[in-house]
Amino acid sequence: MRKSIIVYTALAVLILASCKSEPATATQIFFDTAVTLTADCSDEILSGAFSLCDEYERKFSRTREDSEVSMLSQGEITVSDDTLELINKGLYYGSLSKGGFDITIAPLSDIWDFYEGVVPSNDEIAEALKNVDYGSIEISGNTVNTNGKKIDLGGIAKGYISDKLLLYFNNNNLESGIINLGGNITVFGDRYYNIGIKKPFYDNEISATLKVKNKSISTSGIYERYFESNGKLYHHILDTNTGYPVDTDLYSATVIGECSTDCDALATICVLYGEEKGKELINNTDDFEAAFIDKDYKITVTDGLKLDNGVIKEK
Repeated sequence: MRKSIIVYTALAVLILASCKSEPATATQIFFDTAVTLTADCSDEILSGAFSLCDEYERKFSRTREDSEVSMLSQGEITVSDDTLELINKGLYYGSLSKGGFDITIAPLSDIWDFYEGVVPSNDEIAEALKNVDYGSIEISGNTVNTNGKKIDLGGIAKGYISDKLLLYFNNNNLESGIINLGGNITVFGDRYYNIGIKKPFYDNEISATLKVKNKSISTSGIYERYFESNGKLYHHILDTNTGYPVDTDLYSATVIGECSTDCDALATICVLYGEEKGKELINNTDDFEAAFIDKDYKITVTDGLKLDNGVIKEK
């Protein structure tokens, strides 16, 4: 599930002005998106970080035939510790959301083509829904049996990889930096960063600014992949009960916390839930906060945040 947060252009100026030397920045394509890493480090360390991205893509990609996730659709296999950890995290959020967030959603995702803009038939949706059931997955040690279900870790994998990249940078004693995996953003170091939350359906406009330090930020929204047919908007966040795009009062939900994996999953669940239930979920989940944009472009925040003249800060 694609996420979108834009970082202020001024953010780069802030980094350059506060560093003794210009930070290294590089962008490569992984997971069908641009991965941009910025840190006070050598090119060798950045290269090592991109090698990690390649390693995780070879494990988690649903489109690579040689990935562990793809091979899982063929039967029971023994997976790496990383893939096992990510599947278990996905199953946890499947249970938390009572199946709203379901890592076996691949058959349903496959029949929705948001590039061609064709609505699948009711029969196609009904058939796909028969094969969406996270409860079918069986795990014994590192051996995973999906019982014929196809796994899609796209709703959580980028957050997990961001956490691993942060660990890698910390192990290399880096003082500060930005990890941006297609909009899943992690900032680290002893400074505050201004992160702009995109205004849904508006190019290059923001609705509000987050002022954060040592946090991960993930936004899930209905405006990134969508099409219109017969006057109706169809987006990529799918309801596992109906098989159609979920219909709540939210355009987007942004979750802020220290663990990007959890932020990634929670942001999607909040959109699935809608503002009231999503806010309740985050307010009752330790160490996370959220900002919501509803379909009237009104912004609301959870209990630990305050919104002041378009800037969102911790209380």
